[in-house]
Amino acid sequence: MQRLEALRQELSAEAEVADIRPLLLCRGYEAHLDDPIPLARAHAAAALFTGHAKHIYPHDRILGSLRGALGKASPARLAWARELADSYGRNTFWTNCDHYAPDYPTFLAQGIPGTLARIADARIVHAGDPGRLQNLEAMELTLRGFREMILGYAQAARNAAGGDPELLAAADACQAVADAPPATFREALQLAWLCHTAFLYEGRYAMALGRMDQYLYPYYAADRAAGRITPEEAQDLLACTLLKIGEYRLLGGDDVVNIAIAGCTRQGDPALNPLSYAILRAVRDCNIPGPNLSARLYPGVDEGFLDECLQVIGTGLGYPALMNDAVNIPALAAKGYPLEDARDYAMVGCIENFIPGKQPPWSDGRYNTPKYLELALNGGVCMLTGVPMGPPTPPAEEMASMEDFMAALKRQMRHGASLYMARFRNENDRYRRENYTQPFLSLFCQDCIGRGLDIREGGALYPSVHGAGCMGIATVADSLAAIHRVVFQEGRCTLAQLRDALAADFQGREPLQAALLRAPKYGNGDPFVDQYAQWFVDFQAELFDGYRTPDGGRVYIAIASNVQNIPAGREVAATPDGRRARAPLSDAASPMHGMDRQGPTAVIRSVTRPDYTKVACGTVVNQKYSPEMFSRPEKRALLRSMIQVYLAQGGQEIQINAVSRELLRDAMDHPEAYGSLVVRVSGFSAYYTTLDRTVQEDILQRTQHG
Repeated sequence: MQRLEALRQELSAEAEVADIRPLLLCRGYEAHLDDPIPLARAHAAAALFTGHAKHIYPHDRILGSLRGALGKASPARLAWARELADSYGRNTFWTNCDHYAPDYPTFLAQGIPGTLARIADARIVHAGDPGRLQNLEAMELTLRGFREMILGYAQAARNAAGGDPELLAAADACQAVADAPPATFREALQLAWLCHTAFLYEGRYAMALGRMDQYLYPYYAADRAAGRITPEEAQDLLACTLLKIGEYRLLGGDDVVNIAIAGCTRQGDPALNPLSYAILRAVRDCNIPGPNLSARLYPGVDEGFLDECLQVIGTGLGYPALMNDAVNIPALAAKGYPLEDARDYAMVGCIENFIPGKQPPWSDGRYNTPKYLELALNGGVCMLTGVPMGPPTPPAEEMASMEDFMAALKRQMRHGASLYMARFRNENDRYRRENYTQPFLSLFCQDCIGRGLDIREGGALYPSVHGAGCMGIATVADSLAAIHRVVFQEGRCTLAQLRDALAADFQGREPLQAALLRAPKYGNGDPFVDQYAQWFVDFQAELFDGYRTPDGGRVYIAIASNVQNIPAGREVAATPDGRRARAPLSDAASPMHGMDRQGPTAVIRSVTRPDYTKVACGTVVNQKYSPEMFSRPEKRALLRSMIQVYLAQGGQEIQINAVSRELLRDAMDHPEAYGSLVVRVSGFSAYYTTLDRTVQEDILQRTQHG
């Protein structure tokens, strides 16, 4: 632990501000300007791996640092290098660049020599296909560059050691994995971390470490049996590794590195093991936003594990998010994946379900569902701008029933889905894929090597998937319930009068706004409004199910919003739930802030009514509980029981903030005193004082249960 705290101080040191990775890339490009683009890309990646400075912290235990991406450079030279590198183009989030869970189990088992042997075998198989041979050459070039990177860290550690046994042990681990598969826990962790570091040098973000407690456990178990490691040492090695996720701040932000623990095995047996606990405790020891920990829970999971998860959440960290295997596995199996692979899911980014190492990187986007309420009421015309954004639907004066309005809403939503998918296809079809290969990433995807194909050109066993983030379930459910109750049951106004009130942002219509606010609200266990949340999930799952990605993969829906409920709200006029124009939408799959007034059990009744086995991507349910719910064992037992009921009734995910409203207010007023305060934002955690004021307010407004 002392070494961890010393390393924490070293990581906080200031660094050079210039990102010199374009210079490193250009060393590869300039030496191979006449090569085919896939090979030029491979040489550039290899130059990036070998050329960066191998920074060693005095208290390192596992080597690999992003500080080598920073340095001094002439602005003119850097601009020139960036222009050349940019001319080769790059993949983006929408074209499957990152948010990926690599095939670490295979890579660790075979090591660099075994992977090179697989490439050699594939060359024989594809001897008559120049394109596939070129892909394999590109993969080998990056892998050999990666090997040189590992040896560079080994030498740098020896040079810096000065007799320090820890740095010498780290150097030995690097030397070992350069030429053989890892044989110990330390070597396996070291190789996995250097792979992750190489992905960061390539400019990738939200690269998951996946099911670490599964693929590292055989090494840990062997070390324990041989007496080579203690549980405490393994925990400290993990903490000294995961703490370095915080280095991403050197590049201007925090990384969202998802780690999945527990869950079940590919055979369906419980997968919880001692390493699951070690990773959980290591994340607690780090106490930084970066390790986005997800705990996969299943029927019969040990209560002690759930209790320890709650204790870690109760530190204020907000991790781990709690995932339900009983929902996620059937949701993925329903999309056609073999049951064994569905059971082996991890998460990438925030909460997105992913089959590790067998499909191209994830992508998703924002489908602003509440906007279509506005368009349905206003004949397809935006109330904020007067611009036609949807097909013409009957004017409000001609809609005489709830069924009439729902028909108009469905038509607007179908058009919106078509528009969403057209933009997605246009972005993906804009470039020649053979010029945007990703040879190093392809090494970590089955079966790119065997097929001799890039990860985006058919090398992956499964096609890419895309997630449509369907916004504002509570805003929509509350709005539909308000129209149903206030307009068609109580007759307080006509649909046309409601439309006019929304267009006026309720100015001069305050009594109508009050009536709309009094209508039933999602999150209180009321079936009258909850039926519309069920419809929200069912209809949008059906809506996107007919679409496919450019390589034939499925389009999932997600009931999650990150912090996009705030900018998405700025695009939407006043809504029938009583919300004012441009105000934030409801957050992810949660009730609208302040509208869940009947306590947490009522929230559970509402948020488990939709069928989330139709949501293969995942959901986010944000909850906030007073700190005493975590610090007192009897209170924590009640919270644990409530979560078990939530999961048994079909909840897909839940994540919890344990920071009081009073503390958050004080942090907003005195940010200088709260630089290390971590909170759960949505599908990730962050330092509270670094968040935009609007996001801070959004977190503050969440209902706090006790």
